[in-house]
Parts: sequence; structure tokens; C-alpha cells
Amino acid sequence: MTTTTNTRNPLENAPIPVQAKLAAAWTSFMFLYIYVDYLHLYRPGVVDDILAGVVFEFDVQPALITGFLALISIPSLMVVLSVALPARVNRVANLVVASLYIPVTMFNAVGETWDWASFYALSIGLELLLLAFVLRSAWAWPRTARSAHTSTGPDGAAVRTR
Repeated sequence: MTTTTNTRNPLENAPIPVQAKLAAAWTSFMFLYIYVDYLHLYRPGVVDDILAGVVFEFDVQPALITGFLALISIPSLMVVLSVALPARVNRVANLVVASLYIPVTMFNAVGETWDWASFYALSIGLELLLLAFVLRSAWAWPRTARSAHTSTGPDGAAVRTR
């Protein structure tokens, strides 16, 4: 008697370059960043304040709006910089920018009421998780073995050079 068993082939986890992981994390961060700001507009009184020329207790002026644009431009640029910069510079840029955006992200909760705690806990929590992923990925960037005095010959064998 012959027994046939159905076995599933496991899915292959192809290696993903660190640059692609970082770009994806910054893209996700930007989606959250933008949608949190957008959904914030649904709070009662927020649009009225904006129409009255006030945002977060600040008067709406060109300098304020330019500052907001600069604040959102940095993580937006990190998407492309994460795939375009050389590895060493890329790693440092991701570590620095992600570290600086942790307090920026947490600032969103300043002055908020407990009525909106779930919204801010979820949004800030997700943004912080993405920033932690960026930090971890950049920190653990794989290194290549240094071979200052060796190279490969036409047959692929290591050749010592001087």
C-alpha cells in the first residue's frame, strides 16, 4: 500500500537589504505622521482654531508653517536617502534622525486630555516602534570582512597584494 502525503513547501524569506528596510520604515512612519495630523483635524474645535489663525497655541505665520514643513521634510527625505547614501553615511544619518524624532514624536502628547489618550497612545506608540526599528536596523547594519591586503584573482582564489 502506498501512502501519499501532501507537504507544503515553506516560503522563502529572501534577504532584504538594510537600505530597503530603512526606506520602508521611513515610508510607514510618514504615512502615520501624515494621517495622525489629518485625523487630528476631526477633533472638535481644531479646524475653528486653524481658521482663527492658531495652531497649538501659536499664531499661524509663515515661520511656523515653514517650520512644520521642515519637520515633515526630514523623514520624507529619509525615504530616498536610505537607499541613495553610502552605507557608512546612511547608517549615521538614520541613527541621528531617528534619535532626534523620538522627542518630536512624543511632543504630540503634550497638553492633550485623557479623552484622546487612546488616539495618541496608539499613534505615538506606532511611530516610536517604527523609529526603534530604524535605530535597530541601522545599528545592526551588517559589516563586510576587511581584507586590506587581499583581493581575488581570475579564478576567484584569494591573492595577497601589496
